[in-house]
Amino acid sequence: MDAIFEEEVPRARLCLLLRHFSELKDDRDPWRVAFPLKEVMLLVTCATIASCDDFDDIVAWGEHHLDFLRQFSEFHFGIPCERWLRSLMNRLDPDLFGRCFASWVAELWPGRHDFIAIDGKTARRTHDQRKGLKALHTLSAYATTARLVLAQLSVPEKTNEITAIPDLLDHLAETKQLEGAMVTIDAMGCQVEIADKIVAYKADYLLALKGNQPTLEADVEDYFRTAPASELVEKTSVEKGHGRIETRTYSASSNVDWIVSERSYPGQPRFKSIETILKVHARVEYPNRCSFDTRFYISSAPLNIERLASAARGHWGVESMHWLLDVEFKDDLSRYRAGHGAKNMAVVRRFALNLVRANKAKGSIKTRRKRAGWSPEFLLEILRL
Repeated sequence: MDAIFEEEVPRARLCLLLRHFSELKDDRDPWRVAFPLKEVMLLVTCATIASCDDFDDIVAWGEHHLDFLRQFSEFHFGIPCERWLRSLMNRLDPDLFGRCFASWVAELWPGRHDFIAIDGKTARRTHDQRKGLKALHTLSAYATTARLVLAQLSVPEKTNEITAIPDLLDHLAETKQLEGAMVTIDAMGCQVEIADKIVAYKADYLLALKGNQPTLEADVEDYFRTAPASELVEKTSVEKGHGRIETRTYSASSNVDWIVSERSYPGQPRFKSIETILKVHARVEYPNRCSFDTRFYISSAPLNIERLASAARGHWGVESMHWLLDVEFKDDLSRYRAGHGAKNMAVVRRFALNLVRANKAKGSIKTRRKRAGWSPEFLLEILRL
């Protein structure tokens, strides 16, 4: 690490990255280590930013940019082969790897985030039917305004999101990313325990209602069907683009006393912190058709239609991030299966996306990644603060 911190650019993001990843344990005998862990992380990080989406590409990029890498570390034995690199990434502890990533993000982008969306994504081709392995499912916390992945956890399958979300909230609280934010989660995360944990960390929630809370959803829908206009606050937004016109009507009410009243029947609501309920009706006009969608939400935040609308609308940003990972980083095409390689490389892709997005150069994510691969000077711009 000394060779890096003695460089003329001590505030480089790379220095912070390697400082946090120094927490990773290297169980190899020191006298047998030809490729130190910090050099491997430097290689994988830089190559992933520079449009390399598999280990063969990473090794080839490293061999062609060895002089650039040696500005930061010795690389006495050059670049490891693809098989060795894959083996090491398979051995790293993915939980510790993810925590290092989260603490690195918190130091690079300190301060409170207004909206945090939590959602999961499946890397579809990481399954192995012969061995009975299911595809890797990754749960991410995404700051929708800053367009930044704050933390992530790998879960065995989608149904385990419910048990993984509290752990992800604990990570966000430890890095001081959660207090004061509004957390948005889809219907799967609409659970009493999750809502209580968010409130306990001095944050607010906006939880979608759907099949897993059928009674509460039906009650809220009935309320909005018959509610007097005096109890509702409304807002309408119109967005045009991508060959369509989308009109969203937001209706919110703070009349929620009836939700927490004493009732006893199967499926009764048990949420104790609801302050506001929200209805979002979306009409999307295409050249040849129209589509309609209505969704209902509960929130612990006081009635503020602008904030509620921004949170509900902003939740799509995590889906946009997932789309970028699939299209630009080939996340869905990844075939990593053995060991922890799939989980660890999923972490690398997300913080590479953070760095590329944080750079304000012109061009798409794809263009900036390719430019980083062509130009070491531009790659250094991305890595610097």
